[in-house]
Amino acid sequence: MEQTQEIQKRELFGHPVGLYILFLTEMWERFSYYGMRAILTLYMVAKTTDANPGMGWNNGRALELYGWYTMLVYVASIPGGMIADKLIGQKKSVLIGAIILCFGHGVLAIQADWAFYTGLGLIITGVGLLKPNVSTMVGGLYRQGDIRRDKGFSIFYIGINLGSLLATTFVGLVAAEFGWHYGFGLAGIAMLLGLVVYIWGQKYLTHVGNHTIEPDTDEVSIGKLYKDLFISPKQLIISAILLVISVYGWYELGWGYGLLFIFISAISALMMMIYKDLELKINKDRYLVLLISFLIVIVFWGAFEQAGGLMNIYTQNKTDRVLFGWEIPAAMFQGLNAGFIILFAAAIAGFWAKRKLKGKEASSLFKMGIGTIIMGLGFVFMVFASTEYSKHGSSGMQWLVLAYLFHTIGELCSSPVALSFITKLAPVRYASLMMGVYFAATGLGNKVAGVLGEGSTEFGEKTIFLGITIFTVIFGLLLIAFLKPLKRLTHGAEDNERKLDDLEDNEGFEIEENINNI
Repeated sequence: MEQTQEIQKRELFGHPVGLYILFLTEMWERFSYYGMRAILTLYMVAKTTDANPGMGWNNGRALELYGWYTMLVYVASIPGGMIADKLIGQKKSVLIGAIILCFGHGVLAIQADWAFYTGLGLIITGVGLLKPNVSTMVGGLYRQGDIRRDKGFSIFYIGINLGSLLATTFVGLVAAEFGWHYGFGLAGIAMLLGLVVYIWGQKYLTHVGNHTIEPDTDEVSIGKLYKDLFISPKQLIISAILLVISVYGWYELGWGYGLLFIFISAISALMMMIYKDLELKINKDRYLVLLISFLIVIVFWGAFEQAGGLMNIYTQNKTDRVLFGWEIPAAMFQGLNAGFIILFAAAIAGFWAKRKLKGKEASSLFKMGIGTIIMGLGFVFMVFASTEYSKHGSSGMQWLVLAYLFHTIGELCSSPVALSFITKLAPVRYASLMMGVYFAATGLGNKVAGVLGEGSTEFGEKTIFLGITIFTVIFGLLLIAFLKPLKRLTHGAEDNERKLDDLEDNEGFEIEENINNI
């Protein structure tokens, strides 16, 4: 027992050794995910007769699947978190998720249609189990009130982006030089390394991520909420209308969209019943702002996630990627986002911190509005790129670099604060459920990105890029215009943050702050 406790207390560079075990586990998992994601659409649209043959799909079909896939990866975090909380704990969930991911990437390396779809399904399942739980384990390494906690998450966050940067560099190179399936295979090897590190480091994680059975005194039955739906005529009528629309969508757009609309209808009905269940006006007001936050999340990621879809294909087909006589693989450009995050994260966080200390506007809603505008303006450079292509038959890579720079700055302004803000507004008894809805909103944003990308086959890339710019800038400006009334509805949820920084009540929020960037 004493020896186990001594191992648990061991530190490296002032932090628990377990932090670096989780750092490496997540780094290799992100390497595998972003490496596969970087070449996924390129593989689908590559012709079967090319020297490096792909699936021969058109852009619309590839972007449609990309949208479904990236949406399901995020939505799968909801059952993944529930399985950990209710059944096996975070530690076993991460282990099982890592094993499933190894199989998923391994299957993708096989050149067959069944392997392609099976591999994607396994990756969705594996990420769903691993993604929401590994960050929670990081929080468990530190006691409440430990001042090292924020810095620990910063170190962990570097691992996430380092994995992304390495993946988009090396997987893109391997796929270009040796073939797509070698790239998928390299992603699988990376995940295997992550699994080995995680298993080896279990002795440093014995005290975190374990499943504990506690009395759920404040737990709310979702079944009871839906039962209450039938004694609420107004909500019942609205839910019935949404369900009819879902059935219509099933027949008109196919079973995939039908299931998606039914899912959205169920979530909408649940949101209405939660609002009715809240008794205090302060909670009802904050809840309304919470729902608006979900809308912001959908808009932001609907635009941002063009990186792995439409922008990725544009880079491959229409960008002059030759530098000093060497043609840069298209997938490598997605590493710009991770590289810029590593370079500018501290500076942008410092900017907002200084602004807040000076008493200037630095609320989460303001940051999210500014972040959405800056990210949207990044697409202006893609409009310039499209214009240059129409004139000369190719566009310079500098437009991509500038676009990714603005996208990253927008992400750093908006994304790290979004989930933290949501946890501040969510009613305590519904906090876990709201976390799951947040991931669902992120997934819907990814699906929106795929739908917008599909539109490029009909309207052209320039129209889509310009449309995204106009919509996101107007959306962000409207959010800022209504900032004061929205802040009044939060009833000072962020007013006393400086006084609460070192209190235990504020400790639970940092756990999830960076999950959206994983």
